[in-house]
Amino acid sequence: MRVLMISRACLIGAYQSKLEELARHPDIDLMVVVPPTWRTGPDIAHLQRTYTRGYSLVTERLVFNGSFHLHLYPRLRRRLRTFSPDIVHIDEEPYNLATFQAMRLARDYGSRVLWFSWQNLKRQYPPPFSWIERYNLVHADYAIVGSQDAATVWRTKGYSGPLSVIPQFGVTSEVYCPRPDRPANSRRFVIGYAGRLVPEKGVDLLIEAVAGLRGPWQLLVVGNGPERLNLEQLAYELGVHDRVRFQSHVSSTHMPEIYRELDVLVLPSRSRSNWIEQFGRVLIEAMASGVTVVGSSCGEIPNVIGDAGLIFPEGDVQSLRDCLDRLITAPHLLSELGRRGRARVLAEFTQAKIAARTREVYIDMLERPPQSLY
Repeated sequence: MRVLMISRACLIGAYQSKLEELARHPDIDLMVVVPPTWRTGPDIAHLQRTYTRGYSLVTERLVFNGSFHLHLYPRLRRRLRTFSPDIVHIDEEPYNLATFQAMRLARDYGSRVLWFSWQNLKRQYPPPFSWIERYNLVHADYAIVGSQDAATVWRTKGYSGPLSVIPQFGVTSEVYCPRPDRPANSRRFVIGYAGRLVPEKGVDLLIEAVAGLRGPWQLLVVGNGPERLNLEQLAYELGVHDRVRFQSHVSSTHMPEIYRELDVLVLPSRSRSNWIEQFGRVLIEAMASGVTVVGSSCGEIPNVIGDAGLIFPEGDVQSLRDCLDRLITAPHLLSELGRRGRARVLAEFTQAKIAARTREVYIDMLERPPQSLY
């Protein structure tokens, strides 16, 4: 089967390992279209060609680069005409213009088509996005969503076609793996956070929690965002600035080294009216690395962690502090949860597992009658 995937996310090198896993299946001939760059405010992300074996990774420029809802690929028709795919896999939300563009072109060329969504809150959009969304719900041959909450949202909004719950990306277990020579009880207990520095991620709660901890702990905060200065100031005010280290965002290919510095990774997200945690990829990266994880009850976090870590009620600083104190004082629990975490990732969240489940979707698509062209 010939599959054309359109994926802005696959600019990121670590994510491309799923593409290699898809291409390992001998019945899949895969081409992936990505933009050469993507703008997020003043920052520009450039394509990282990291995992490129077995498939074609091609670039197409964007119009309205940096606009999540409005970007599109002006030369996409040429790609469909020359590649002639059986399936077009649109790695974009169904209310985006790029999804509508690819959907229309795919149907013009007789390809089966699917879209992917993380959207786990029911939102209403004004025209033309509501019209775009309606078209994409009606004309898709399949949908993949990242969580059961997202499945509920799209069923509620009227999507009635076949749907599978599959995370967008997993991890490569050979890359994200425990450090074999990790010394025991020979250094400070290192707690970590990795991600955006924005209010909804709750990093201020984490700094408040560690400020009341006993023992020789250290906190490593990896990431960028508008809250950086406020968080540094909070650490000063709480008298722990010498034990809290900030490190700017690092590339996806260097994150395994970061995880190997940690004893615990914390994701202290808190819900907002327009956002709840959709997955928490850093959790599975840390779990694969043998790092024990602690997460809030926000959104999908408890479902990702399962029984392989500790959960605290979102926004509850004392409960988070208690979780960390348990792990500092109970090395056997720390070790057991780290082992469970890696086992859970190997069973559920590797790129190979996710690629295999995605292939099953492709096969199911081709066995079903196509949606109406109109």
